[in-house]
Amino acid sequence: MVPKTASTLTTENKQMQRAKLYQLLGRLPDRHRPITAKVVSREETDEIIMEKLLLDLNGLELASAYFTKPKTASGKIPVILFNHSHFGQYEVGKNEFVKGRQEMQSPPYALALARARYAGLCIDSWGFGERSNRPEVDIFKEMLWKGQVMWGMMVYDNLRALDYLETRPEVDTQRIATMGLSMGSTMAWWLAALDERIKVTVDLNCLTDFQALIEDKGLDRHGIYYYVPDLLNHFTTSGINALIAPRPHFGLAGSLDPLTPLKGLEKIDADLKKVYAAENASNAWKLKIYPVGHLETPEMRQDIMAFFKKWL
Repeated sequence: MVPKTASTLTTENKQMQRAKLYQLLGRLPDRHRPITAKVVSREETDEIIMEKLLLDLNGLELASAYFTKPKTASGKIPVILFNHSHFGQYEVGKNEFVKGRQEMQSPPYALALARARYAGLCIDSWGFGERSNRPEVDIFKEMLWKGQVMWGMMVYDNLRALDYLETRPEVDTQRIATMGLSMGSTMAWWLAALDERIKVTVDLNCLTDFQALIEDKGLDRHGIYYYVPDLLNHFTTSGINALIAPRPHFGLAGSLDPLTPLKGLEKIDADLKKVYAAENASNAWKLKIYPVGHLETPEMRQDIMAFFKKWL
């Protein structure tokens, strides 16, 4: 089968393509199984309320999470599903959201979003944070034996996190966004491609064209979790991201970042410009390349918050 590209994908077959993309994610738990949430702790400051949660999203392993909102919030407010990064620092996980990390700007996004009047949610992915009791490669290998895909299980949990957000009385379910850096960036555009409940997408430093990465001999630059069996026989990076159109999507990349070869970024940009133009939404797609490596700069932070302000 020839991979779907941005130029061949039409509005009529988007649902079919989403179903195919989801199918490639391996044997997943029931998409509609009941989920439960337990509040482990609750903290308040003058600016933010932060709940630590324990979520049963998949029936296999509990996921610890943080839900945050502005201290003075009232009524329904927009929410950002924040996806944490990798960096080989398995103990960090969701703490990136509330405590930050050296590759990102201050304040941490939990506080930055609260100051902008947004709620936020971040869960520990498989193998990270309070779920880092087993090595990533062991999780990957065991899942492979069972017909599961590690990336698929990670995506599944975040899709169910969207289901959880719909149960929160303070969340405006018509104003849900997603974002992340590095692994979190990849998660953001996969989630938005699969689920139209996400109205705004921001991906930071990981909009990687698969073929350009192969040509650049860069497959070892991404963790083993990243690789989905049979994916390249059905989808290109542009083809997955085309499923987000016409919803607003902002990609940020560094010209010195080895995880996103420039040739690939240029191809994705050209493809998605055509897709968004065809859907009369040219101003909803934006790619900006900064003269930096794999990190967030003050300018990037400013541009991200401005994009949320405009579209969310």
